[in-house]
Amino acid sequence: MNLRKTLLGLVLILPAMLAQAHEYEVGQLHIDHPWSREMPPVAPTAAAYFVVHNKGSEADRLLAVSTPVAGKAELHEHVHADGVMKMQQVQDVAIPAGGEVKFEPMGYHVMLFDLKQQAKDGERFPLTLTFEKAGKVEVDVAVQQDAPAGHDHGDAHDHGKHQH
Repeated sequence: MNLRKTLLGLVLILPAMLAQAHEYEVGQLHIDHPWSREMPPVAPTAAAYFVVHNKGSEADRLLAVSTPVAGKAELHEHVHADGVMKMQQVQDVAIPAGGEVKFEPMGYHVMLFDLKQQAKDGERFPLTLTFEKAGKVEVDVAVQQDAPAGHDHGDAHDHGKHQH
């Protein structure tokens, strides 16, 4: 009876675990768990996050991002300037050889503007990442109500309300 309960528990929990963990490879790069926080339906923007691991011996650069769900997608970062935290667009993001770059709240992230509609918790949308050396890879961004464990940096910056 315990074995049956254990197996039933695994059958019920496995799909949830698989839905949370999704990873992509392009060249020597490994992209881990692309995600976005669910925003109110009237929010004009959203942000996407992920981690890029460079398993190679040469640095690469993320040059561009695009998605059919937004009119425009841009690479952004948060910086401290004159004692104030602000967000600014960046032209590219260096991915060091043997290192990683985290796209996370209050750090590097992908801003999505002119959204056709806000995605809801549990939905996914495509995001194409273009790297200088590794080329293009399309990932599925999982929309979640809350940041994945280890990714939450609070809501000090609400992407649905900021001005550019």
